[in-house]
Amino acid sequence: MKCQAVLHLTAVILVLLVAWEFLKTSFDVQDFQWTKTKSTEGKIKAEIKSAPKCSLSRDCPPDRFAVSVRSGAGDIVGPRICFNGETIMNNVLNNVGEGLNIVVVDGERGVVEKYGFLNMDFGNRDDILAYLKEIQPGRIVLVASFHDVATLLTDEIKEIFVGMGSSFITSLKLKDNWVFVGRAGTKIKSVFEKQAVNDENTNAFEKWPNMVEVAGCFPRSLNATL
Repeated sequence: MKCQAVLHLTAVILVLLVAWEFLKTSFDVQDFQWTKTKSTEGKIKAEIKSAPKCSLSRDCPPDRFAVSVRSGAGDIVGPRICFNGETIMNNVLNNVGEGLNIVVVDGERGVVEKYGFLNMDFGNRDDILAYLKEIQPGRIVLVASFHDVATLLTDEIKEIFVGMGSSFITSLKLKDNWVFVGRAGTKIKSVFEKQAVNDENTNAFEKWPNMVEVAGCFPRSLNATL
């Protein structure tokens, strides 16, 4: 009887040991899976966080702003203007319009001061001119065309954009597409500018040229090279 009791006790101890090892292994697996999940989530969050602003191919250095400006396509798809990672104007926001879509930024602080669109077909020339003259020197100006921009484009209005660094504004014609990023009152020629000429032989949308886009890292400083 004494021998049977010892055997019984031994069996109970073995069962407890096996159960303990099983539970221990289970918890280890769970801990591993939880740690792995946290690590994976961390990597995903890091990848999202490190994605370049305005869908650029790379991050901009601290002394430059990420910009992306796309013109409208034909008379249907509106333009898009992104500054420093934030989409300021596009169709989804329902704040674009026919003519010149403009975003004005305080380059010192990187703060958007105002945005809107100037109807260059049915707008008032005096109001358009007054709006442009209010833009203070040193301000970063992002512009995207939609529909027609040439009907009310006077020499005085063109001269203001030339003063921002535009090279193509003087050659814009009816239904041309145009995008531009410059700095008011500096006359520093900007490389952030493109034009698509309205030509029935090359137009992408029958009566309309293809959309154009500029994107890159625009300098904060007035003295930086574009």
